[in-house]
Amino acid sequence: MPESVTTQTPSYTALSVAPAQVLRGDGILSQIAEPVARLGRRPIVVAGHQTLELARERVCPVLERHKLAVASTSYGCDCDETGLAAMEEAVRSHDADVVVGVGGGKALDAAKLLAHRSQLPIVTIPTSAATCAAWTGLSNVYTCEGAFRYDVPLAKCPDVLVLDYDLVRSAPQRTLVAGIGDALAKWYEASVSSGSSDRTLIVAAVQQARVLRDILLQKSAQAIAEPGSPAWREVVDASVLMAGVIGGLGGAQCRTVAAHAVHNALTHLLENRQTIHGEKVAFGILVQLRLEETVQQNQLAAAARQQLLKFYDEIGLPKTLADLGMGEISLSELERAAELSCVPESDIHHLPFPVEPAQVMAAMVSTTASCLTCGASIDRSPLKT
Repeated sequence: MPESVTTQTPSYTALSVAPAQVLRGDGILSQIAEPVARLGRRPIVVAGHQTLELARERVCPVLERHKLAVASTSYGCDCDETGLAAMEEAVRSHDADVVVGVGGGKALDAAKLLAHRSQLPIVTIPTSAATCAAWTGLSNVYTCEGAFRYDVPLAKCPDVLVLDYDLVRSAPQRTLVAGIGDALAKWYEASVSSGSSDRTLIVAAVQQARVLRDILLQKSAQAIAEPGSPAWREVVDASVLMAGVIGGLGGAQCRTVAAHAVHNALTHLLENRQTIHGEKVAFGILVQLRLEETVQQNQLAAAARQQLLKFYDEIGLPKTLADLGMGEISLSELERAAELSCVPESDIHHLPFPVEPAQVMAAMVSTTASCLTCGASIDRSPLKT
């Protein structure tokens, strides 16, 4: 009798580490036609309502001069399923063979997910330094109202990332500040979820997160004060590029923890609409450190929180619910946010101790509490290992 054949699941780990090519410099939007043309001849440009006009003025003409057949579309009100379905139809109607994403985090997430579903190459062009979405092989999906639903690991990072410093410098300063907050979370979350790992790439990712944090603590104030300066470029590179490297190297093991869990929960509240991703994440870092301090009795976390409070004051990151425009939030809404942060699938459970909604509520309203045991003087040397 013939031997039976069994199918085994491959025992390997797939990492989406980095874009195939990163182009960066002043005014390099004028040079994007050739790298796009190598990927396709019928690009579709994806942008948000606010950046679509910019894309049509500064991106589409460059591609058209290279004899490419260009179409453009908005991702809609958010990176949501309705907008994605409309964009998929636009891809089919144009017979697009490459996606070009232009904009902030949600625009780039939408463009990446569109390319993933359509099995097309993708070029990302960030218009601000607010996130590392231009780099990563991951997209977050929201409701049309902006509430976080789930994330989608993608088959690869973008084929080309175009970082035009002139374009990023024209973005509101608030976006860079938010990007600093989002990037800072890499250390505070990775060190908790993966700091004890002995796996080579994860160790590398955690140590890169430490370096990233130190760069941001040392250079952010100068970068914000001097847009376009060498310090500003270093901070932009740290927020857009280096933050993406960490997720690429560490993969799923360098997980988000409580800071992003708090962000995800806050997106479900109507009061969150006036704040952007990195601002909520920055607040979430303080909540996470407060949980480590009060639940785990971790005094290094207490010292780290006090250090960050001073840093947040320097550059203008939110420290409290009031700073997020949620000072008048009702008790029931606060309870809802705490419960959402603790749902079974939440990243908050990557903390090395169990957390209950009541503890999250207490942490959310005490992010600026005094630290009586960590000392009055706190330097910027590494505080957690």
